Amino acid sequence: MEPLYQQTHKQVHEIQSHMGRLETADRQSVHLVENEIQASIDQIFSHLERLEILSSKEPPNKRQSAKLRVDQLKYDVQHLQTALRNFQHRRYAREQQLRQRDELLSRTFTTNGTQKKILDIANMLGLSNTVMRLIEKRAFQDKCFMIGGMLLTCAVMFLVVQYLT
Repeated sequence: MEPLYQQTHKQVHEIQSHMGRLETADRQSVHLVENEIQASIDQIFSHLERLEILSSKEPPNKRQSAKLRVDQLKYDVQHLQTALRNFQHRRYAREQQLRQRDELLSRTFTTNGTQKKILDIANMLGLSNTVMRLIEKRAFQDKCFMIGGMLLTCAVMFLVVQYLT
């Protein structure tokens, strides 16, 4: 049992060093390193199954200690497995964000499609350009009144709060 335990313990430390390498690997080699780590983790799990069997066959006075050591190794390997999954999830999210960013940057945007449609509909209805200009001017004035009203309301609320406190 002891040689298998030592070998498994050594593999756990190797995986920990590979996890550090995973952070600095470039895009092409990151998949290879991930696959290598996953294969090592799978191999360690098979070693742990054998170690559990061997620890149950230990003499009664050493059995508890052996099971504790195997459980500690199992916990360490599960922690490494979780860390690998988290890294893969972060990498996938980062790649997806890059794809979406590239997609947005390559997209060609058109001018205000809604305003153009309104003008087209108005032309179909036979409204003159003068009426259209008056409507646009009124829309701008309404926007100014709205912003002014919001500012005035905020000022009044501020003064009320200052007066009451």
